[in-house]
Amino acid sequence: MIAARHAREPVMPAARAPGLRIEGVSLAFSGRSVLDRLWLAIAAGRWHALLGRSGTGKSSLLRVLAGLQSLDGGRVEVDDGQPLQGRIALMAQEDGLLPWLSARDNVMLGARLRGQPRAASIERARSLLEQVGLAERSGALPATLSGGQRQRVALARTLFEDRPVVLMDEPFSRLDAITRHALQALAHRLLGQRTVVLVTHDPLEALRLADAVSVLDEGAVRHTLGVEGHAPRDIRSAALLAQVDTLWSALQGA
Repeated sequence: MIAARHAREPVMPAARAPGLRIEGVSLAFSGRSVLDRLWLAIAAGRWHALLGRSGTGKSSLLRVLAGLQSLDGGRVEVDDGQPLQGRIALMAQEDGLLPWLSARDNVMLGARLRGQPRAASIERARSLLEQVGLAERSGALPATLSGGQRQRVALARTLFEDRPVVLMDEPFSRLDAITRHALQALAHRLLGQRTVVLVTHDPLEALRLADAVSVLDEGAVRHTLGVEGHAPRDIRSAALLAQVDTLWSALQGA
């Protein structure tokens, strides 16, 4: 089961989460345009969801923000003027768990690579695994975990990094509906005050969690919708369901 209690030590950003401005960004692979002079503003300390058909550049944009992809044009500006390096945590579509490490050691991988003391990390990793419902599997190797369990370990690893900017590429896609609903709420609470960019194919998920939702098509932003109220929102509310219709129309017209 997913832990319902609050974190013993709430994860708080070490510094103010910055806002991001993506200005005329272009990217092509083998002559095919992936991002086409894309412009987008991402508010500081808020969740911004990216929706769109497969191949519209959502994951590529996350790689650009993470500094993993060079640009063919345009730039990414940070509103505090400081570099993003060292301030970003990325949860990619693939869990990326190292097969020879336990679930707990995979969660602590970043601290291990940075040479941080193991003893100082163990309790925090244990607490996060408990909160994602894997307390009893902390010593398990990835090969013994289901796809959904592996994704929960990857989420715990992302939360462990405690960065002010968090990029998440379909983080809940492999989870059953009940677990997904619980982990959405947990992630939103533990990532409070951070700048989060969430890629998803689910309009309900985007509206439940994000403060703004952008629809991408052919490498550009076609529509951006502001979402009212405090997240995580009730997916049964009339206001949210009305916005689902708006998003579906935007997606179908993209």
